[in-house]
Amino acid sequence: MNSVTQEMKYRQSLIHYAERFGVSRASRKYNRSRSFIYFWKARYDGTLASLSNRSRRPHSNPKQHTEQELKLIRNMRRRNPKLGMIELWHRLRQRGYQRCPESLFRVMRRLGMFPEPRPKKKYQPKPYEQMTHPGERIQIDVKVVPRRCISDPELRLFQYTAIDEYSRLRFLGAYPEQSTYSSADFLKKAVHWFARRGVHVECVQTDNGFEFTNRFSPSKKNLPTLFDTAATKLHIRHKLIRPYTPRHNGKVERSHREDQKRFYDTHSFYSLDDFNQQLTVHLYRSNHLPMRPLHWLSPSEFLHSYTVQHV
Repeated sequence: MNSVTQEMKYRQSLIHYAERFGVSRASRKYNRSRSFIYFWKARYDGTLASLSNRSRRPHSNPKQHTEQELKLIRNMRRRNPKLGMIELWHRLRQRGYQRCPESLFRVMRRLGMFPEPRPKKKYQPKPYEQMTHPGERIQIDVKVVPRRCISDPELRLFQYTAIDEYSRLRFLGAYPEQSTYSSADFLKKAVHWFARRGVHVECVQTDNGFEFTNRFSPSKKNLPTLFDTAATKLHIRHKLIRPYTPRHNGKVERSHREDQKRFYDTHSFYSLDDFNQQLTVHLYRSNHLPMRPLHWLSPSEFLHSYTVQHV
């Protein structure tokens, strides 16, 4: 016995009281029937373990598999160890087996006829490539503005985000659509915005959305998008992350989560211009908030300290 429950101690106290003052008096004091007391008195052997609840699982079942059926299943499985469940059940039926596939599965599992699952190889993430200077790589992604933040039910808004992996400095853009045209326009504005702050963009990293690339397009796979064309004209390398792996764009994804908590949960927008104005204020605020990865400096302060040290 690994543990002593409160119910077991209660039954022991009841039995001790009944042995001392009688079953009738114990029945009135503990508000239990006489048959209940006699039942546990007969089971009690002086130990608490005897007062624990036992399994109510039946020892037998009138509809359980017979020995002939079990022998048939064992022989069929032994002769066909790699046969699938449905085909195995089908062959058993041809030999007189009348149970359903679910019953066959349960009895085979109880008999241990299924192989042990192979242990999965533990995932070991590769060491993250740390950036050495601002602009070495910029992560870009799109966040769909929640519907409840928009007053006009027919208006759709999108937030484009570009974040420098080294300094965490961000640039945000407000757009009414999520398209390769909006992406190309945002890239041009982002490069110009970073250049005014002394950051030369060398590489942009995005996911595999159609607003950035035609990588998974069935008919336009080799056709560059407007975003690719803009990156080429600006002499910027366009890097795509692994498909269905958003953690590779983790910095911009995390910034979107913070935007949801600090901005979208408490703001509403009436038009694209209104959204753009409020987003500009939010951008200034986010670039001046201290961050733990930057040793509790804001992105603007961290970039300024880097510039001072490398002048």
